[in-house]
Amino acid sequence: MQQLTSQALEQTIPPPTQTSILIIGGAEDKVHGREILQTFFNRAGGAKAQLAIIPSASREPGLQGERYQRIFEEMGAKEIKIFDIRERHHCENTDWHSYLDTSCTGVFLTGGDQLRLYSLLADTPLMTKIRVGAREGRMALAGTSAGAAVMSHHMIAGGGSGESPNRSLVDMATGLDIMPELIVDQHFHNRNRLARLISAITSHPERLGLGIDEDTCAMFEAQEKLKVIGKGTVTIVDATEMSYTNASKVGAADPLSLFNLRIHILSHGDEYNIRTRIPTAAPSL
Repeated sequence: MQQLTSQALEQTIPPPTQTSILIIGGAEDKVHGREILQTFFNRAGGAKAQLAIIPSASREPGLQGERYQRIFEEMGAKEIKIFDIRERHHCENTDWHSYLDTSCTGVFLTGGDQLRLYSLLADTPLMTKIRVGAREGRMALAGTSAGAAVMSHHMIAGGGSGESPNRSLVDMATGLDIMPELIVDQHFHNRNRLARLISAITSHPERLGLGIDEDTCAMFEAQEKLKVIGKGTVTIVDATEMSYTNASKVGAADPLSLFNLRIHILSHGDEYNIRTRIPTAAPSL
């Protein structure tokens, strides 16, 4: 068999696709620099991006879907489909399944109500294709606000703020299990949710708490290392070395004691390895 020249060989090998999972704290810039949305667009293929927008968490999915569609059209996406899922049976749409199987390079989950989003997508073949595609690096996946919360297996569904950590401060539910190592909270410092995330982690100390501010993103590549993008911070709550908690001894509304809890606050350019639990500062300019 005739040997291929190096130039011909390069042409037969598809270029590597740089994919990512982007967990966005909500209220990302949609007007000016659009840094986070532009990063998702670039990771999904740039001018070759073929995107799916899922606005199902929103009370106005039509308007929400069209808003993001306009943004990505202005960036120059090759193709955009809105998966307007309002009932579970809509997930059986064969056109959408074909698109995910053959063309789609990026999926964007908008904000709204994470419980609604979960109820529509959980345990559907459509969601399985998205989860597997994102984990295997075949497509970029981004979720903002409610779309960020559903990334976890143990999902924060609601709760309060401005109190001392206590078990009644947070309502937990099951998420879409895209990043099962995490428990995600969004609009974080903007809505004073540190105590809420700590309360959630107390019940699941093996998970890593991720609190993401507005217009801020935790971007995962190869699912081990996250990098912070945006104007705010990402707060990491690590309970793996916690030496004591009184959670089992006090009532649900009583204050919690937690000893040796580790908290990291990361800003733009900082990184964190979720396997080794080691943060790395952004390179100096």
